[in-house]
Amino acid sequence: MSLSTLDYIVIFSFFAITLLVGFAVSKQSSKDSSEYFLSGRSMSWWLLGISMVATTFAVDTPLLVTDIVRTSGVSGNWSWWVFLVTGMLTVFVYAKLWRRSSVNTDIEFYELRYSGKAAKFLRAFRALYLGFIFNILVMSVVTLAAIKIGEVMLGIPKYYTVGIAGLVTVIFSSVGGFKGVIYTDFILFLISMAGAIGAAYYIVNLDQVGGLTQLMSNDAVLDKISILPDFNNTELMMTLLVIPLAVQWWSAWYPGAEPGGGGYVAQRMLAAKNESHAIGATFLFNILHYAMRPWPWILVALASIVVFPDLQSLHHAFPAVSEGKLANDLAYPAMLTFLPSGLLGLVMASMIAAYMSTISTHLNWGSSYIVNDFYTQHVNKNASEKEKVNIGRLSAVIMMALSSFLAFYFTNAKQVFDVIIMFGAGTGSIFILRWFWWRINAWSEIVAMFTSGTVSVIFAKYYFPESIPSYWQFPIVVLITTIAWLLATYLTKPEKKETLYAFYNKVQPGGKGWSKVLNDAEKEGVEILGRNKKWSVPNGILAMILGCLLIYSLLFSVGNFVYLKIKTGSILLVASIIFAVLLVQLWKKIKNEVL
Repeated sequence: MSLSTLDYIVIFSFFAITLLVGFAVSKQSSKDSSEYFLSGRSMSWWLLGISMVATTFAVDTPLLVTDIVRTSGVSGNWSWWVFLVTGMLTVFVYAKLWRRSSVNTDIEFYELRYSGKAAKFLRAFRALYLGFIFNILVMSVVTLAAIKIGEVMLGIPKYYTVGIAGLVTVIFSSVGGFKGVIYTDFILFLISMAGAIGAAYYIVNLDQVGGLTQLMSNDAVLDKISILPDFNNTELMMTLLVIPLAVQWWSAWYPGAEPGGGGYVAQRMLAAKNESHAIGATFLFNILHYAMRPWPWILVALASIVVFPDLQSLHHAFPAVSEGKLANDLAYPAMLTFLPSGLLGLVMASMIAAYMSTISTHLNWGSSYIVNDFYTQHVNKNASEKEKVNIGRLSAVIMMALSSFLAFYFTNAKQVFDVIIMFGAGTGSIFILRWFWWRINAWSEIVAMFTSGTVSVIFAKYYFPESIPSYWQFPIVVLITTIAWLLATYLTKPEKKETLYAFYNKVQPGGKGWSKVLNDAEKEGVEILGRNKKWSVPNGILAMILGCLLIYSLLFSVGNFVYLKIKTGSILLVASIIFAVLLVQLWKKIKNEVL
């Protein structure tokens, strides 16, 4: 398909605005590494919250959702909807703790909470693993989605797509730093949402689809539209609902939904003005991420089943697509080819926005790990602020180049999504408990990390008992990993008292898990701040439950309105309002505890 002059004007205007913002803040961002990676810890909650959701609004996300809907139905989205529980726990329990820690990255936390050679190794290894290897893996999937969109919608060879989009993004993110990322994320989010909603409205009303009423009654999609899995299908229920809700949300590590907070979400919490802004940012993120954003993509995915019922029909319509890129996620860009001039330009700009927002965040976030947690710790401890910024920019360029190269070898985003979930199985419990149980040490995390990865590879590539249903694979990995890290915890020495005292004084986590440390401090005459302060976690957990009920009610309310089930949608909307009122009342207590 070809773009009109209007489409090109829209797209290039977007590119120009993005680059202008990056260069406008470049001078301030280059002042020092704190400005470059955290914007001087001065950002407001609404900017940070929108930046979080813009980052997760990756160009591969609508393709992933389309793949899920076409293969497992709308209920298949529980594979990521379940992470709302983790997100709410971060909002009401961990956001204030991260902000109090005052670390520059969440990886720096390791030498705040732990000590000795094990802590140094853990910090360095995680910095390279997450900041470099893992980041490259994630960015390669995002780039893969950009390649598919370029090939399907514009017939552009993959090398052109990667070259143009990657070059603009790496220049903008390298020059503007974190502040440039945050400011442009606001613009990118508005464009992305406008494009997604506009595309969904137009596509649902295509002659081939026939409007919302006909779509919802079409035989091809009737077995795909249920929000909940089939309760009579044990395997489906266990895979999509029971195991995710019972085990996955607290035990698996996944970017943007880390148990206990972490990654680029932690980076934004650390950049907030204060604890209240950190909490407000993460709460706004979860509302937009789960309740508001998925439905335009779901509608396009359902419409694609009518227009392109199988892979053969997709291949017939787009024969020029690379052989290794043909998968169900291709249906999303395929549906976008029906858009008219003007709207097509807006949607293309929104997809570019989604790509740039995610890539720029991962480049800045990954570079912060490499600079703060590896380079200045193991290469040049006396590096100047200018040198740190330059190393950050250089690492961003290298990561962009490697991720672009790797993108040529993947088929679809779900491949990497499943690998990430399995590799983090069982480690999440440590990320939750390390704040509240003094006995966890650096070896607990090291053993959990390597056990989870090793067992996951063995089960996935070599052997998993055929007599055991496949859906038990994840819980078994969690069980083995948990036993391993608990053994490591009790078989190794606890952290030094001085380290534990310093950590408690700075973060003031509270709870009975620190009773021994507080008693020892009292015997030794060591002053401990906040030891008599009321523990806020019980109210935080109650707020987490109310927050989940609020957002799930809102998510399903919107879904039922989309399905034209007005009565059910209205009931769920009223329920969400009730939960919101209860949460506001509880929030007043939590806010007093925070301040």
